[in-house]
Amino acid sequence: MTSELQAYYAARANEYDRVYAKPERQTDLREMERWLPPLLSGRRVLEIACGTGYWTQFIEPVAKRVVAIDIAAETLRIARKRVPDKRVRFLIGDAYCIPPDLGSFNAAFAGFWFSHIPRSRQREFLLHLNERLDPGARVVLLDNLYIEGSSTPISERDSDSNTYQLRLLADGSVHRVLKNFPTEQELRSLVTESGDDPQFTTWQHYWGFHYATPR
Repeated sequence: MTSELQAYYAARANEYDRVYAKPERQTDLREMERWLPPLLSGRRVLEIACGTGYWTQFIEPVAKRVVAIDIAAETLRIARKRVPDKRVRFLIGDAYCIPPDLGSFNAAFAGFWFSHIPRSRQREFLLHLNERLDPGARVVLLDNLYIEGSSTPISERDSDSNTYQLRLLADGSVHRVLKNFPTEQELRSLVTESGDDPQFTTWQHYWGFHYATPR
């Protein structure tokens, strides 16, 4: 995670969950909260960029164990209070450099992280994640669709087609945040040689994608 993005989420920690209170998104969220647990049931799960543990709380009851990493200590403090179960370990960690000694995992989950990865590093991230998982492990991603009138407007686009938003926090600070919105075809293309049985799902405001690591 870039220092710019890390600083943004550290500053946003106490208001992070407001995004889950948007009235127009409640139907989607309830459906996603039901969709996710069966995909990770009974598995040893590595969660990337867990934030405040909003999605961890739905994984923990069904998983065999969970190790959840995030770069921001501020959001991890909230996550530990939200999900105090001893089967979950919350650790400071870099999504681009996952420690090799965390244990054995047959599943991984990243909620609302993939959209923050520069396009030039998306394949690199997935390959690195696969290396930390067992053969045949399930990888699950959740993220945003761009919806006019609900999403924060795109403020700029760079030469690599990465898109950015300007986000205002309660303290009045404005943060430039990289936020990409990959298509189904782009996601499938990224795992052509490094993933089996890719599955794509959409709701009104969100998308879900999962695949199996090569055996």
